[in-house]
Amino acid sequence: MQVSRRSLLLAALAAGVPGGLSGCTSDDVPAIDELVLATGPEGAVFREVGRALASALADQLPATRVVVRTTAASVENVRLLREGQVHLGLSSLDPLDGALLSADDPAGISAVGRLYDSFMQIVVPADSPVRRLADLTGRTVSFGPSESGTEFTATRLLALFGVQVDGRRMEHAEAARQLVAGSLDAFLALTGIPTSAVTDILHTFPLRLLDIPGEAEKLAADYSGLYIPATIPATTYGDLGPCRTFAVPNLLLARTALDADVVEVVTRTVFTRSAEIVVGHPEASRINVRTGISTGQVPLHKGAERWFRAVKR
Repeated sequence: MQVSRRSLLLAALAAGVPGGLSGCTSDDVPAIDELVLATGPEGAVFREVGRALASALADQLPATRVVVRTTAASVENVRLLREGQVHLGLSSLDPLDGALLSADDPAGISAVGRLYDSFMQIVVPADSPVRRLADLTGRTVSFGPSESGTEFTATRLLALFGVQVDGRRMEHAEAARQLVAGSLDAFLALTGIPTSAVTDILHTFPLRLLDIPGEAEKLAADYSGLYIPATIPATTYGDLGPCRTFAVPNLLLARTALDADVVEVVTRTVFTRSAEIVVGHPEASRINVRTGISTGQVPLHKGAERWFRAVKR
């Protein structure tokens, strides 16, 4: 790396990102004092996949302290990246409109790569009279935590169809507990499948997932490129069977100011050690190089671009 470019990156990191860059080790493994990864809340796949990724990164960056920051998920993660409080963060694609997205702006956000898709899961008790999205009107519903991707997408979904609910904000695991206790009529979870928020109560509390095929098609048509009509396979939750809903791509993001050598190692780790990162999460097993560059409106970080270019030679 040229000294002038490295100096610019060092200045940007010192100004806004925790943990200054300390150079490369003698065996050319890039070293950064601290690498902070924003993940997600209890009961969400972001948190579990993020923790596994952090462990893999710690192996690849032995001189670096890799820190997992538990968050509300996507919207908070994007905010923390923009504020320079974290280096890396997981986010669904749809809250990224309006973020600072530039491969050249040191204050911006770039993509390490596309990982896997999250599915919208609308969970109700098995004996609930709620059969359609419109039936949620007037009911007590969890939108996920404040500043989560679930909150962002659920708000957009219900507004599109004019469904007004008594909305609550809580982690998916807490929403599941309150559903069992009778304090909630439903909870929405935009996350990978299977999610522990469902599996942890599935065998003791009868559940259903709402089919929303028509709503999924309209959402995809109104917000082109962000939403994908999809089906949760019957094998995901056993007796619950298949569920027609929609999916949203998830990205691993980085501060554009983060050193390209470090991001190249992060990218390599994500796409060559994915098997250990996604243990227990079949949907996340779709992480692969072929789809990794499909990051929508978010430009690839220069370090990620370098790695993808090298593996395609």
